[in-house]
Amino acid sequence: MRTRVKICGFTSVEEAVYAAHLGVDAIGLVFYAPSSRNVEIEQAIKIVAALPAFTSVVALFVDEQETRIREVLAQVDIDCLQFHGDESSEACRIYGKRYIKAVSMRKGTDIAALAEQYHDASGLLLDAYHADEKGGTGNQFDWALIPSSCTLPIILAGGLEAANAIQAIQMVKPYALDVSSGVEVKKGIKDSLKMAAFIKQVNEGNRIIT
Repeated sequence: MRTRVKICGFTSVEEAVYAAHLGVDAIGLVFYAPSSRNVEIEQAIKIVAALPAFTSVVALFVDEQETRIREVLAQVDIDCLQFHGDESSEACRIYGKRYIKAVSMRKGTDIAALAEQYHDASGLLLDAYHADEKGGTGNQFDWALIPSSCTLPIILAGGLEAANAIQAIQMVKPYALDVSSGVEVKKGIKDSLKMAAFIKQVNEGNRIIT
């Protein structure tokens, strides 16, 4: 199985388009005001309009009000929702969109129970736990905490970069890798060389696994 790639936290049209041409499967847009990667609706519209065909757009929210999410969906062509807070499964599914539920990984996290709770999710995104931040920290968690099997696709995030992409594919065999800070100059500003290097390593990892 080919491990797919999502790069999250775009704020620039040019950077998102460049990532698409590198072969990224999905781009992530952060609609979370406290984040330095937060994107306004007007800019999100421009980014999505510029993307070539077959590039999915994922909108990230953190315990957001339903009215705000519906406001975004009404104006931005979103393919999938990503919930990074404490949203219930009921709150995730009311929009009639595919969704991903993010999980902060630490000892004792019951992935099987979460997969059952969010059984209709398109995937569980496993990220490093941080008491004050909701993803995008650049921290890696212990991959040994990930079960060998899960009823939902596993999307691996947290501390990923070109240097450990192949190892991640070999050890976890995830459905996808989700990278943000590992391909940035600074938060919200992507580095074209780092993005290219990451995609190259993922392609190499897929070749080895295959």
